Amino acid sequence: MTDWHSHLLPGVDDGVESLEGSLEILDLYEKAGIAEVWLTPHIMEDVPNTPAMLCQAFDGLRKAYNGSITLHLAAENMLDGLFAERFDAGALLPIGKDAKTLLVETSYFNPPVRLGETLNKIKSAGYFPMLAHPERYNYIEDLSSYRRLKEQGVMFQLNLLSLLGYYGSVVQDKAETMLGKGMYDRVGTDLHRRAQFDILTTAKVSRKVHFQLSELMQNQ
Repeated sequence: MTDWHSHLLPGVDDGVESLEGSLEILDLYEKAGIAEVWLTPHIMEDVPNTPAMLCQAFDGLRKAYNGSITLHLAAENMLDGLFAERFDAGALLPIGKDAKTLLVETSYFNPPVRLGETLNKIKSAGYFPMLAHPERYNYIEDLSSYRRLKEQGVMFQLNLLSLLGYYGSVVQDKAETMLGKGMYDRVGTDLHRRAQFDILTTAKVSRKVHFQLSELMQNQ
């Protein structure tokens, strides 16, 4: 598979803290058969990483890593005031080989002000907004609200841990429902630490969920 959302770039956010820790997880990824990984560190007002800083950290990781996994750098962008500033300045780290998609997130509890306007602005600039872990947003309760976002051209990225109940049963139920409805476009681990990898490789899902997930991974 390709991991479309991870926090393996060391020492830049609340993810993996050390280069050694990143290399250890990448080695485990390789043994698990993961072929490509998108490193998507946070960019937000509380974690004001710049593309230049992240590119420098990424170069260090690539030089230290000698495995077979293809590494890519992007960012997980909080839709806050800093995003608006960086967006207007063109200081972005898109995700995807065509560099046309922006991985975005919001608060888990409240939607950002003028969310629809921001999404339209992203699209008007030639990008596709991809909402990270949509199943985790408490303020989106019904399936119709998710459908409206899809109708606006928003892509959805599933967290694998959501399917395992890691974030609670409500999130798990939403993730299973949206997976069954074919609403997801990409799959990611959102991995922050080694313990989460151990959960991913030992927990089990139903046969139905496994089949639906396998189809999504093949088509992403």
